[in-house]
Amino acid sequence: MQIEIKIDSSCTEPKILVVTNAMTEELQNLLAKLSESSPQVITGVRGQRLEVLEPSALIRIYAHSGKSFAVTEKGEYILRLRLYELEKMLDKKTFVRISNSEIINLKKVNCFDLSFTGTICIKFLDGTTSYASRRYVSKIKQLLGIRR
Repeated sequence: MQIEIKIDSSCTEPKILVVTNAMTEELQNLLAKLSESSPQVITGVRGQRLEVLEPSALIRIYAHSGKSFAVTEKGEYILRLRLYELEKMLDKKTFVRISNSEIINLKKVNCFDLSFTGTICIKFLDGTTSYASRRYVSKIKQLLGIRR
């Protein structure tokens, strides 16, 4: 994507013009981000404290027993948002859904173990592991550039 900015002293309000041959997912995501009225932040509760969580600090986000949890190097937090809401907020190039109940941060992955039949074992930098469900294996392999 090319970006061009023109400074014009006669301009009274910023204007964004997109010239394209087709509407792409990248443009739809950009439009969604630009049209957000207020910046959304991810907050988590640990103990009696509510903390703002930086997306870059997230290792994995998962759902269990009707609640959403975020795991960071500092510990585990209870989230108020649902996984589908978080998935919309997070960068799709960094965060990927590996099952109906889990989203992971690719930048926090140590390795992917493909030796398991029908699934992928994901080992994180902090030493923990998780498993991709069979339904998401082909999507993950495509994202990683792995051919069948």
